[in-house]
Amino acid sequence: MLPPLFRKAVKESSDGRVLCLMKHPTWNCLVGFGLSRKEELDAQLDREEEMAIRLNRDFDRDTRASQLFGFVEMPFDDSGRFVMPEHLRALGKIEDGLYFQGGGRFFTLWNPSELAEMGDDWASAKAACESLLADAKAKGK
Repeated sequence: MLPPLFRKAVKESSDGRVLCLMKHPTWNCLVGFGLSRKEELDAQLDREEEMAIRLNRDFDRDTRASQLFGFVEMPFDDSGRFVMPEHLRALGKIEDGLYFQGGGRFFTLWNPSELAEMGDDWASAKAACESLLADAKAKGK
């Protein structure tokens, strides 16, 4: 279920209830965002191609476009419920728990055990996740 703060941001970004999810390129988690990010990804693709040309480096626009636009669009209801495709669950190593982190252009969705494996740069997120897990356990959920 998409938490209220994330739900509000995605609704505003998508002019409705459409969540975009994809595998993060380096971390064992998923990335979520609204439809408005498509324009940003188009601009990023153009910048990366221009940079490659300036630096005289190979650039496969089709491959990079496939990577950037490899997200899945899915609807969510007013309470934030959505159905995550199995292939994304597998790619993000999502099991029983799900922790949402971040804001801004995108947010990340974590299996708490994968987040726990991250380095010290993630101390705040790990502490917040551990606190939420403890609260859920205390409530018997």
